[in-house]
Amino acid sequence: MAKINLNISVNGRRYQLAVEPYETLLDVLRNRLGLTGTKMGCGSGECGACTVNINGWAILSCLTLAVQTDGKEIQTIEGLQKRPDELHPLQEAFVKHAAVQCGYCTPGMIMASKAILDHNPNPSEDAVRKGLSGNLCRCTGYDRQVKAVLEAARTIRKAQHE
Repeated sequence: MAKINLNISVNGRRYQLAVEPYETLLDVLRNRLGLTGTKMGCGSGECGACTVNINGWAILSCLTLAVQTDGKEIQTIEGLQKRPDELHPLQEAFVKHAAVQCGYCTPGMIMASKAILDHNPNPSEDAVRKGLSGNLCRCTGYDRQVKAVLEAARTIRKAQHE
């Protein structure tokens, strides 16, 4: 099979790659770009561990062919922080609310949360629960994650008004 040229932006950095038609975005992120924060969970779109944001929308990178992302803006957990020494409000809130236990689901959970807040800066608890419904966590009961997202939303809104 002939490789296909791919031009993408990942965490603000441009990449030109030649990819196989069957390569997933997850494979490209982890194996070619070394961005291992995006996790392989189930490989069938059931768990959400591989969630990244494409053009501001949460997607499952294990089900997305890399060629489908040509020309798109991709954000992974590694690109969430504006500065290396400063956590994003979502990351801070997840730590504060102990919404992280084993941590395997956390990158996907945070990226799904980021997409929720990008499209609805003042979500209700139900909207957060619905937005996170595609992300499975075996360690917690989701209450901590929901509280973390709601607090991060307040923090972000407050920062925008200062």
